[in-house]
Amino acid sequence: MPIVNQETRPRDDTLIVVHHLENSRSQRIVWLLEELGVAYEIRTYRRDPRTMLAPPELKAVHPLGKSPVITDGEITIAESGAIIEYLTARFPEPALVPADGTPEKRRYTYWLHYAEGSAMPLLVMSLVFSRLGKASVPLPLRPIGKLMSRGAHRQYLDPQLRLHFDYWERELETREWFCGDSFTAADIQMSFPVLAAAGRADLAGYRRISAVLARMQARPGYRRMIEKVGEFRL
Repeated sequence: MPIVNQETRPRDDTLIVVHHLENSRSQRIVWLLEELGVAYEIRTYRRDPRTMLAPPELKAVHPLGKSPVITDGEITIAESGAIIEYLTARFPEPALVPADGTPEKRRYTYWLHYAEGSAMPLLVMSLVFSRLGKASVPLPLRPIGKLMSRGAHRQYLDPQLRLHFDYWERELETREWFCGDSFTAADIQMSFPVLAAAGRADLAGYRRISAVLARMQARPGYRRMIEKVGEFRL
């Protein structure tokens, strides 16, 4: 069964429920709610220690049994980008969403969808291939798994990841955050790819990516999120 923690804040009497799978992308939703300053409850679900998959209880919330997912009364919303769009419309905070018709808003829409549409598939694929030669694979198959992993990384994953990291670095040359000089909800969305990259790759040569990660982690809302759900571990 999930562990339930209730966190309330005084903005209004609305109570959003975050169905949080430990060490998952739902951390971003907790961070967003901290930035919005609204009432919410966290229900934490533990991963299966063998498979690292979500427990079956999450399927009672959403048929796919994935996280993040939130409930707002009778409404259930899944997918990080959809949740962010729902919450920023439900609890408008102009500082977190650029004005319509501006270059910042166009970049905001792009980064909000790029994070899961382009960045995370590569990072997840990199994680999956890196595990082919490890204990989760039967012992006789591990040498083959290691060869497959090295080949996939050398021929495809590492060049593609460098392409994306170089792109982030260039985009951050002329602005403090991904959309402009102001922090937005798109930066919250991009935090997971950046954290995953820091955990899976050497970002020593990417000064601006490292700097934006430091700025993210320095925000009070981010620190409050860490206090409630813990650091992301990859």
